Amino acid sequence: MSQETLHSRSIIIDGTCPLLYDLEYTGNCVAGGLTAVVPTVQNAGGVVGSLNNIGAWHNKIRNDDKLLLVRSAADILKAKETGKMGIILHFQGADPLEDKIDLVDAYKAAGIGMIQLTYNVKNRLGDGCEERTDAGLSKFGVAVIKRMNEARIVVDVSHTGYRTTMETFEVSERPVVFSHACARAVYGSQRNILDDQIKAVAATGGLVGVAAVPFFVSDSKRPTMDDFVRHIDHMVSLVGPDHVALGLDYYTGQHPYSSDEAAMALYKGHLKQGRWGASYPPPPYYYPEGMETPDRLGNLTEGLRARGYSEDDTQKIMGLNWFRVFKEVWGG
Repeated sequence: MSQETLHSRSIIIDGTCPLLYDLEYTGNCVAGGLTAVVPTVQNAGGVVGSLNNIGAWHNKIRNDDKLLLVRSAADILKAKETGKMGIILHFQGADPLEDKIDLVDAYKAAGIGMIQLTYNVKNRLGDGCEERTDAGLSKFGVAVIKRMNEARIVVDVSHTGYRTTMETFEVSERPVVFSHACARAVYGSQRNILDDQIKAVAATGGLVGVAAVPFFVSDSKRPTMDDFVRHIDHMVSLVGPDHVALGLDYYTGQHPYSSDEAAMALYKGHLKQGRWGASYPPPPYYYPEGMETPDRLGNLTEGLRARGYSEDDTQKIMGLNWFRVFKEVWGG
């Protein structure tokens, strides 16, 4: 089977896409053959700001015949069968929960499919990976994970502190994911995850969505696709091809979506808020060569095959592993 045919026939899922903070970039993802994509929708404005973002997505989906809101694994299959792109709503950080656990159920009803516990810093649930301390889960964090399991929302530990992640694996009764992360053994960013975290998340039945953010992939300002695939290779060597997927993390501040001036303004804003730290260098940000933007994802399918991955394993990494986790957590 040609690589173009393999890509077009496969279920392709990107497990993290904050590029879609700007809803107008959905066409880039459609052009890349994505069956489903996971936009980040939480807002610093808390409940009200996050609900506004969720409402904007519902409106966008209702008025765009190329999009479909995903609430179950069956919706992903429906998107593939009908030539649409599924939208899976995601919080990067649980701040929109405030201290109200019943909001877990409210957000589930509104279409949220995955919630990341922290975003680099400490919140009510636990510590982030850029925090000064590593205190693990709070009592509220334990309660939220249990409620997410009951409500069938995927638990995401990206950007989360080491102890918090390891305690989450013990608490959760459903598969846990790193929706977007790279391997610290391949490149030593503090934001990247350790081998024992990779093994532990796989032991829950979950996965790691490998991120393409250039400053997590390598020390080059312009990493290659091989640099990116090395993270996949390393994780597959640890846990096999069933627990590795894509969480590419395309971003509005990257080239070519942002001017240097606009990217720098976004960067300084994150620094001022304290949410970005030493692991985040200043822009410009060029994503790996050949997969610089979502519309070029067919090249990654080809790159995995050229690296020696079988058609079956390539399809798992490109989307079927996400599909398996979603089916187990959400139901068919």
